[in-house]
Amino acid sequence: MVKQPTTFQAINFKQKLSLFSEQWSQRVIAEMNDYQFKLAKLEGDFIWHAHADTDEVFIILDGQLRIDFRDGAVHLSSGDMFVVPKGVEHKPFAESEVSVLLVEPRGVINTGSENNERTRANDVWI
Repeated sequence: MVKQPTTFQAINFKQKLSLFSEQWSQRVIAEMNDYQFKLAKLEGDFIWHAHADTDEVFIILDGQLRIDFRDGAVHLSSGDMFVVPKGVEHKPFAESEVSVLLVEPRGVINTGSENNERTRANDVWI
């Protein structure tokens, strides 16, 4: 195996977020072991879905996000983080655009086991 050269450059969330405008479409900005760090812009209602094999981390960079569950909801604002446990059905909602950093294993599909018009290409880097 050939070792990749190391680059010492910070990743700036604001700069990376300026590179795309599509909502509900995650962009990978880094990897650590088998985990990816993904930026997304969210607005409006998503779909009910679950990730059977992994937890999903939401870190709110800017704005407010509500994550609905079948038996409640969590409200997140800039600077907040929440871990949705694996297998728990959830539905994110943002009244106005919110910028989010997601942390999840490589290969996780944004709609979980659902495949519909909200399913986006995976492993898209910016």
